[in-house]
Amino acid sequence: MTTRQRRFPTREELRIWRDYTETGEAVRAAMSARLQQASGLSPGDYAVLLALSEATGNRMRSSELAATIGWERSRLSHHLGRMEKRGLIRREECLTDNRGAEVVLAPPGLELFQGANRPHLRDIREIFVDALTPEQIVAAGEISAALRAHLAKE
Repeated sequence: MTTRQRRFPTREELRIWRDYTETGEAVRAAMSARLQQASGLSPGDYAVLLALSEATGNRMRSSELAATIGWERSRLSHHLGRMEKRGLIRREECLTDNRGAEVVLAPPGLELFQGANRPHLRDIREIFVDALTPEQIVAAGEISAALRAHLAKE
């Protein structure tokens, strides 16, 4: 047992934490609403389509896709089922390993993704970039990197 005492956040640190999380949720909600309105895509749909559009041959193993977008495999499987029903993706047997499946970006999914991309990038500019100074953008990047590095240690 360690003799080090657990230190709780101060009131000010808690206020900043709450402001940070609530603002993050508000930004995500605004981005989500705009994406849905402009394209009919959810943020999850967009994440899957983005990863597939960047993959060689617009295809990935489902396990690699889950790791790329940071989802549990079961969550991804359910989501892919819904996307497959909409014709956005296909699931095919893996060409190099018959034990797995590959997720393939279908032409309608690519078309929808490409149509959503410009408005989505414009929304990122309006909601996030334009609200901050260049120095604040750099600081936001540094904060994100520090949090990711800290989480990677755990």
